[in-house]
Amino acid sequence: MSVLKPFVSVLFAIVVLVIAGGYLLPSTVHVERDIVIDAPPEQVYALLSDFSSWEGWSPWAALDPNAEMTISGSGLGQTMSWASDNPKVGQGTQTIVALDAPNALTTHLEFGDMGVADATFTLLPEADQTRVVWTLDSDMREGVPLLAQPINTYFGFLMDSMVGNDYEVGLQNLKNLAESNASAPLALTGVENG
Repeated sequence: MSVLKPFVSVLFAIVVLVIAGGYLLPSTVHVERDIVIDAPPEQVYALLSDFSSWEGWSPWAALDPNAEMTISGSGLGQTMSWASDNPKVGQGTQTIVALDAPNALTTHLEFGDMGVADATFTLLPEADQTRVVWTLDSDMREGVPLLAQPINTYFGFLMDSMVGNDYEVGLQNLKNLAESNASAPLALTGVENG
């Protein structure tokens, strides 16, 4: 028994340090990917500013075609809710919180106990093309139960590789869709807000 006591004490100290570290380490996450699309900003913006168009390019739509998807409203305040048994899709809501046609779009995401995030698309004209920059910003502790916050903080260190890969797939899908629709009429959604 006396041999186990130091071992258990060291193990306990390590567990306490790991948990404390989860509260002390930075909790903010920034993921960013970009792509150049051979289409004007207005054409690309039309595919981003209406959730009804996302099924054609979203990296998560193909993961579970049977996911329950609900879209309500339009323009600023439009909301998309989803629920899937696939853990890579999960459940949550996304709301358009800022529109600046055809330059930028920001959405707010809520994943229940898994936290919240903000995603922004910035469209930058480059000659006859458009550079699309897709970012995700999150505080990995915000909206998360207190006891799960250390785990979520550590999980934040994996976000760039996990979400970044999905963003790369989504941007390539967006590029393919926008370039195939480059001659289609525009349906620009959104009003400027500051």
